[in-house]
Amino acid sequence: MAVNPADGAVWGVLYGTDSMRGAVGEMALLQRMLDVEAALARAQARLGIVPEAAARAITEAARADRLDLPKLAAATRNTGYPVVGLVKQLGALAGEEAARWTHWGATTQDVLDTALVLALRDAFALIRTDLDATIAALAARAREHRGTVMAGRTHLQHALPVTFGYKCAVWLAPLLHARETLEALLPRLLRVQFGGAVGTLASLGEQGPAVADGLARELDLAVPEIPWHVARDTVTEAVCWCGILCGTLSKMATDVMLLMQTEVAEVFEPHEAGRGGSSTMPQKRNPIACEYVLAQSRGVHALVPQVMSAMALDHERGTGPWQAEPLAIPQALLLTHGALDQARQIAQGMTVDSARMGRNLEATGGAIMAEAVMMSLAPRLGRGAAHDAVHHACDLALEERIPLAEALARDEGVAKEMSPEEIARITDPSSYLGSAGLFVDRVVAAAEG
Repeated sequence: MAVNPADGAVWGVLYGTDSMRGAVGEMALLQRMLDVEAALARAQARLGIVPEAAARAITEAARADRLDLPKLAAATRNTGYPVVGLVKQLGALAGEEAARWTHWGATTQDVLDTALVLALRDAFALIRTDLDATIAALAARAREHRGTVMAGRTHLQHALPVTFGYKCAVWLAPLLHARETLEALLPRLLRVQFGGAVGTLASLGEQGPAVADGLARELDLAVPEIPWHVARDTVTEAVCWCGILCGTLSKMATDVMLLMQTEVAEVFEPHEAGRGGSSTMPQKRNPIACEYVLAQSRGVHALVPQVMSAMALDHERGTGPWQAEPLAIPQALLLTHGALDQARQIAQGMTVDSARMGRNLEATGGAIMAEAVMMSLAPRLGRGAAHDAVHHACDLALEERIPLAEALARDEGVAKEMSPEEIARITDPSSYLGSAGLFVDRVVAAAEG
């Protein structure tokens, strides 16, 4: 029975994805342990350490669906790890002669860590696919809405005009950084772990390094400079990367959620009948995808310090910190992929109401253009006097509920410096977008490059 909702049959549809469960779930990890044992036997057979027939038998028997899981659970409870029981069952399935050669020269952590690396490779392939899809979708949105003017907001208040394309580019740029850092991380992460009892490969004598090389070739992994039993930097970096990605996704989800508010109503999640509905209020369209991006991201962020604290391993094998990793790493990957899956759907299917953006932009009667007016008046009146004049005009516009342009025209000092036509031009939001278009073009080019 599942305790964590992300692993449940019902709640699990909202947390994580089935594809990630298939990559990092318990049966997947057991299969990866068997894959490591089979690859080790084959590598040693090539070096003449293990008989060829034994390696073939071990490989044929290395199937997780043939394991007696209750028996394996009992053995795990007894020894503290599943590897001893797994090796015993593998030997029984492979036959008496092959059983003599299973797990030759390896230690429990060699198998667990290399299996973890194989699972991480599968996990990050899934994440990379959805990351690429999200990047492509946001790039298309940024290009499409390069000139769609909307209110830029600071402290939740109208600040200056931006474009929705610019907003999408702001969401997109950190995802490009995430892709770059993932590409840099993977070569460090995807390395075999094979060191024997304390990492020296003493049980294999001079052949130890050759076995490690052969095992790495069998599994298409790199060979580290030294076994990393108690050096957990790369697996920790992988989880930290997930945390940063989720933080980036949370930014987009927060913005979309705020833009979906009834009073704003500028952007909406993809909609289908009943999605985001209420049990009592038929009109509701709740930002359900955004909510689960945020919930899963917070779950990942809670797991990052758990993995980081597990780096404090004692001597050549940890007594507790390392054992905490299985509680955190698979769940972090599951929740990360779940958050990314929801974010991808938002990016691909969001509805953008550009007309509502325009109406909201006009809601303050042009006050959003106060800085533009001040910057135009400053060379003529001085910055302080220009600020005071525009501030007074904004107060008047707010008090009398008139457009800023009208309030400015009533100010004698402003009217001397600016014609009505100039005031109309300078209070047009589309005239004060700065380098927004350039920035969109740069980010989109990077995404498509």
